[in-house]
Amino acid sequence: MAPIRTLIMGAAGRDFHNFNTFFRDNPDYEVVAFTATQIPNIEGRKYPAALAGKQYPKGIPIYPESELVKLIKTLKVAQVIFAYSDVPHELVMHKASLVNAAGADFRLMGTAYTQIKSTRPVVSVCAVRTGAGKSQTTRRVSLILRDMGFKVAAIRHPMPYGDLVKQKVQRFATYKDLDKHECTIEEREEYEPHLDNGIIVYAGVDYEAILRQAEKEVDIILWDGGNNDFPFYVSDLNIVVADPHRAGHETRYHPGETNLNLADVFVINKVDTADSEAVIAVRDALHAINPGALVIEAASPLFVDKPELIRGKRVLVVEDGPTLTHGEMAYGAGYVAARRFGAAEIIDPRPFAVKSIAATYQKYPNTGKILPAMGYGGAMMKDLETTINKSGADLVVIATPIDLNRVIKIKLPTQRVRYELQEIGKPTLEDILKAKFKKK
Repeated sequence: MAPIRTLIMGAAGRDFHNFNTFFRDNPDYEVVAFTATQIPNIEGRKYPAALAGKQYPKGIPIYPESELVKLIKTLKVAQVIFAYSDVPHELVMHKASLVNAAGADFRLMGTAYTQIKSTRPVVSVCAVRTGAGKSQTTRRVSLILRDMGFKVAAIRHPMPYGDLVKQKVQRFATYKDLDKHECTIEEREEYEPHLDNGIIVYAGVDYEAILRQAEKEVDIILWDGGNNDFPFYVSDLNIVVADPHRAGHETRYHPGETNLNLADVFVINKVDTADSEAVIAVRDALHAINPGALVIEAASPLFVDKPELIRGKRVLVVEDGPTLTHGEMAYGAGYVAARRFGAAEIIDPRPFAVKSIAATYQKYPNTGKILPAMGYGGAMMKDLETTINKSGADLVVIATPIDLNRVIKIKLPTQRVRYELQEIGKPTLEDILKAKFKKK
């Protein structure tokens, strides 16, 4: 039989991983194209021959998802793999209907063919939605394991926006490594807090090669998930974060509901700022799907160096980009801090948005009066810088996990908002991790 002609729909993450783990060097399939969405400047490139394997000496082209139906027909595609995250279940089926009508099969790949087994214990931190609080949960887990005497590497879900061959395996131990790999704002937001805590970070494109290198120097692998995707690795402990600010979303988004079924532990985050009825609703929904999982309630308290500087000021609030865009949050920690500490006005950044930032607002019109810290490359980072400086704000409240002043030139006064995970009651993450792993 001729190999099955396959197209993979993705966003430069799960799509490349599924290819690497199942399709690369698999003679039963021929991947004729990728399509890309969510992440700018990915389409029009190729998945390079150096990573694609011997079956693809010219690499594999990447097209905009808008060309999907045409590609199915012109490339004679028999099968389409859906491989990106944090989309409503209904949207997934709309895509399936489109694909089926064009003549191809539609497939979602699960854990059996895509997860890699480590020689080390693996703890994974995933979520039901982007912006639920994975990052602070991952940091909390890493510090507990470190204090138990383990050497830990955080392996981060992929964000390969540059030269894919150079990004095959990336290791970050210092800020110089971030500069060496020309990291975007989105990458720095995830990597820098780990580095500040003395935790090594790995990322890249080929997650088996990444895993095998990390295994050589650490005792425990910490999978630091992206969006609401499920782990790339077989996990010994699955921790899944839920967000009561978006009660009901835990069962309405793909593949967040997959994480719910995989979870050993749920962390219901942000209970300090969410409505108590929403917290109960989320707890009930989690229990209905996965009654055997432990449940931890947690807060993400805010820390501002000089909160008195916010009072009475006209402030521009800058938040984590993906949380506001495909995470669909209209506010975040910066907005909460601005309101809590008495800002006179929260400036609407949309009239000042330029180029790629203006395009972001057009694509995600429900973002609200908050500026998403979009920085997928130098041009977008410059657009973010220009937008901030044009606002004329008395103060810029920055709630990204990194200090933006390190990567762009903000000419206005700034205050940073930080947040860390704080468990409430028992059990705690420390209780669970100590029960699972004996102290070294």
